[in-house]
Amino acid sequence: MSTVADTGLHHVEYVMGMAVSIDVRDGDVPPAAIDAAVRWLHHVDATFSTYKMESPISRFGLGEIDLDALATLDDDALYILALCEELRVDTNGAFDAFTVPAPNGSRFDPSGVVKGWSIERAAGILESYGAGNFCINAGGDIVVRGVEAPGRPWRIGVRHPVEPDKSAAVVDMVEQRAIATSATYERGAHIIDPATGGPTTDVASVTIVGPDLTYVDAYATAVFVMGVDGLLWLLERHPDYAGFVITHDGRTFATPNFG
Repeated sequence: MSTVADTGLHHVEYVMGMAVSIDVRDGDVPPAAIDAAVRWLHHVDATFSTYKMESPISRFGLGEIDLDALATLDDDALYILALCEELRVDTNGAFDAFTVPAPNGSRFDPSGVVKGWSIERAAGILESYGAGNFCINAGGDIVVRGVEAPGRPWRIGVRHPVEPDKSAAVVDMVEQRAIATSATYERGAHIIDPATGGPTTDVASVTIVGPDLTYVDAYATAVFVMGVDGLLWLLERHPDYAGFVITHDGRTFATPNFG
């Protein structure tokens, strides 16, 4: 569903198993920008869905496309395979898509990075049509550009893991920023610790803020697996990113640059 407001465009698309909201505040961006971004998201769903047995990524995970036949995958799929390996090494295995049980029955699920990457690419598509002030919200993983209104930043609330009607923090974001939260309050204990092969629930939620949703999304998963100590890893390895952790007893921990 698309609507044209007095200043900008608004569209909600159900894709990749979630509602993706696109809110463009520029008044001169053509509707074709939304159409192009939506086409891209449906391409991502067809290529990377681990719920669709016929998707290339499902076929790879199930061994129907072996290492000798990788050339049959498109450039996007090959990029994601390389990115998953990069993240596995960078996080010392805390993010390891190659060990995660997937809905298709395989043990390869790159969803923890595909969503952020695809939304970041969608943002690039909007920019190519001249959009400079917009927000894309994909199930709570959010990318923004510019400002919400002149002199007013995008204000993003971090949901409290125990009291859903309250915000645990509010983050002001301008220019090129992204935010993502990994938690158990929506989907239960679904984040897998690759070291044990089982779900981890050591912390209640992890929120990461940074310049690229591709990595923001993946780092949120990795720090959730690492626990509170993951903030030290983030601070040392990726100082351009900020982290915020809430424990089950309500304590909060954050890197100095969060906020």
